[in-house]
Amino acid sequence: MSRRHQADKREVLPDAKFGDLIVTKFINNMMQDGKRAVAEKIFYGALDDIKSRSGQEPVEVFHQALENIKPQVEVRSRRVGGATYQVPVEVRTERAQALAIRWVINFARSRGEKGMRTRLMSELMDAAAERGGSFKKKEDVHRMAEANRAFAHYRW
Repeated sequence: MSRRHQADKREVLPDAKFGDLIVTKFINNMMQDGKRAVAEKIFYGALDDIKSRSGQEPVEVFHQALENIKPQVEVRSRRVGGATYQVPVEVRTERAQALAIRWVINFARSRGEKGMRTRLMSELMDAAAERGGSFKKKEDVHRMAEANRAFAHYRW
């Protein structure tokens, strides 16, 4: 990490199908080995499955899922006088979005269903309904921050 200046934020273009920047970020995170077409096929297929399964607008379900998973607080390690404390800090909106996207993808990959398309669809629908692995992860992060609230005065 450079101490001289902040890293430049790259602007991403909106995706072709929905014209949504968050969808592009999600696909970029899901992509492996530079295979964007495969990631897009999986993602759009999962959204089609959501539409046929729930009958709701799939992009709305996707945004609701991410909104339900975004953490408000997290703990960061802070070393004070030889002891390491887990200090609760508020999460910036960009980081909250990045964490939510990462958690959805990781928990979708670790699900037991057949095919990434089905796994992603199930994880997004669970997250929109406030259940599933990624929502549990957010709850765990919040619980950890709540438990360490006594160390909040070490915030920097």
